[in-house]
Parts: sequence; C-alpha cells; structure tokens
Amino acid sequence: MHTTRQAAQIARLPTFLSARWLTPAISGLLLAGTISAAQAEVVHESISTEHVDISIERIAGGFQNPWAVAFLPDGRFLVSERSGQLNLVSAEGGDSQPLEGMPSVNHHGQGGLLDVVLHPAFGDGENDWIYFTWSKPDGSDSRSALSRVKWQGDTLGEVEHLFEQDRASSPGRHYGSRLAWLEDGTLLMSIGDRGTTSRAQQSDDHAGTTLRLTDTGGVPSDNPFVDDDSTLDEIYTLGNRNIQGMTVLSNGQAWASEHGPRTGDELNLIEPGNNYGWPNVSQGNDYATNQPIGVDSLPGMVDPVYVFEGRFAPSGVAEVTSDAFHAWQGHLLAGGLASNTLLRLALEEGQVVDEEQILKGELGRIRDVRQGPDDAIYLLTDSNQGSLYRLQAAN
Repeated sequence: MHTTRQAAQIARLPTFLSARWLTPAISGLLLAGTISAAQAEVVHESISTEHVDISIERIAGGFQNPWAVAFLPDGRFLVSERSGQLNLVSAEGGDSQPLEGMPSVNHHGQGGLLDVVLHPAFGDGENDWIYFTWSKPDGSDSRSALSRVKWQGDTLGEVEHLFEQDRASSPGRHYGSRLAWLEDGTLLMSIGDRGTTSRAQQSDDHAGTTLRLTDTGGVPSDNPFVDDDSTLDEIYTLGNRNIQGMTVLSNGQAWASEHGPRTGDELNLIEPGNNYGWPNVSQGNDYATNQPIGVDSLPGMVDPVYVFEGRFAPSGVAEVTSDAFHAWQGHLLAGGLASNTLLRLALEEGQVVDEEQILKGELGRIRDVRQGPDDAIYLLTDSNQGSLYRLQAAN
C-alpha cells in the first residue's frame, strides 16, 4: 500500500502533451473602476486534446491577482481579488465592477480576499448568501477567516463573520482557504500551516487542517473529533500543508490538491479523521537544502493518491460534469500556478488511472478551475492583470 519516494516517481503515469464580525457593509456598486467594456474574445479557436477539441474565450480581464470565481443564477459572475475587491462581471462578458461593502483584508504575501462560493440553496431568497474566505488583520498578524454576505440583486447586504482560526500569526503565507460544500449541507474549509510546518500536526491548532462547519459557522455534531478533548472540534482532517484546490464530486467524495514544498504537490481524497502526514510524511524537498522533508510513509498517516510531477503548484480543481465534455465526465481538472498548466485526471475507484496535459503556458498561472452551469469550464488566471476564461468544446 505504501510507496517509497523512488517508487512513486517510477509509478507516475505519463503526461500527454496534447494540449479553475459582524461588519457593516455599504450597499451599492462602486461605479468607478470598470475593468473593460469589451465582449468576450476568442483567444484560441481550437486546441486538440485526446478526446475533444476545445476553444477558449476571454470573458473579462484586468483583475489584480484574482483568486476565485462564482456563478450567479442570472448568468453573471463574481470574481474575488486578493486586494479585497469582489467584482461583479456581466453575463455577456467584458463589463466588470467592484462591489462595495467587503471588509478590509490583510493582503500581505499570499493573503487577501480568497475563495468565494454561493450557499447551496442560493436563489430561494432566504439563503441568498455569498460565502468568502479572507485573511483577517490582527495587528501586524492575520488569521484565515470565513464570512458571508447577503446578495440583494445588485448589491451586498451586511457581512456576517462566521469563523476565524484560533490564533493569528505571520508571515503572510499558506492561508489555504478553499471552500467546498458537502452533500449534507456542511462546508469544508482548508487552512494552511501558515508557514510553520509543525502546526499541521498540532491538534489544538486550526493551521494545517481542513475544517467542517455548518452554514452558520458552527460545529456539526458528527465531526470526527468532537468527543476528543485534545483536538479542536472544527477539525475534519490534519497534516495538510496548504490546500488551495478542493471540490466535492457528484458521488459525494471530497478531493483536494495541496502544495508540497519543493515538489511533492499532492492530490488527496479528503475523509474525516485522516492525518495526511505533513511535515512528517512528504514527497517534497526543503527549499534551501533540496533535501527530502520527512519520510515517504508512516503508520496512521494517509499517503497521497497522486503526486504531481515537478513543481506543479496546484490551485483550483473541479469535476467535469458537462455533457459537452462527455469523454471527460467524472474526471478532475487541476490548475497549476508555477507550471502554467491544466491537467485532466481520470479517477477510478479512488485512484488516478490516466492523465492528460490540456494546457501548458497558453494562459499563464491557473488559479481557479470551475465547472460552469452552462456546460462550459471556467478558468481564472493569477497575475496583476488576471483574466476569466471560458473553455468550450469546439467540435
């Protein structure tokens, strides 16, 4: 069951080169600062992959280090920027305006306004909540935090603070902060180790974990450690270095892509109570010495399902459910930052059985990957002039 570092590399599948506090909020739109008035533009008419040719359109651009995209029921988009802006993008593409009323974030280093998701029952009026993660300032330090704000058609209502990690810290890195709804209506939230590796193995610390929360930020009564006085009740899994990609599949499984140190980026099946090993278990190396960190496997700690090749730097991950991409249905699409890569990963019985490189450098750093409600796939690129792209089947 357990593989060595060398065996994990030998067993790697080939990559085919065929190229996602209670804070008062001021309602209304800030009309200044419109990003673009242009319509969606085709940037690639056809890119061949193993099963389908794809086209790529640029929906909107000019975002300053965007982090996440969410889909409103009327076809418009919400795009977060690490600087703290939440942008409303028109359904037709091009026009983008920042919304007023978001809290002031600490956007030092990797911090800022991060993930954005809608309540599963969004659209019924009562549950028209937008959930977001952010780095909450605390003096010169910061905490990973979760809040929500009521959507009022074109404006934001009052922001409600739901959760913050138990201790503030510096430096400004490894916030994690990806969100995903489980089938039972509870919410998974990742928190990175905040740059201190040992915190991921401390059960009285939220750093280096995934959390499971109710939609109001409470603790579900069946969380795996609620009866363990040595472990914080919110914790769902331990030993996670920095999860920045997470999705729940149609079959209810939660999957996460996680940054390793120097190589050793992982794909994990997230299950309650698991310890994923960091930093005692790792397939990566120390940045300064390039020596291995930890060992390949230990009893009681869960090995990664898959280790990305090289310095992939994973971020958004999404399941393909679109009929337009029939051959990809049930597969994962994983975005890479430093690698500028989009990978397709085929799953079978909890294992990766095939992979294909869909994009390599065509768009840049891929921060977020989402399956859209319109059968298209959406990507968000991370730069000081980041863009929102739409992938469609071209044949």
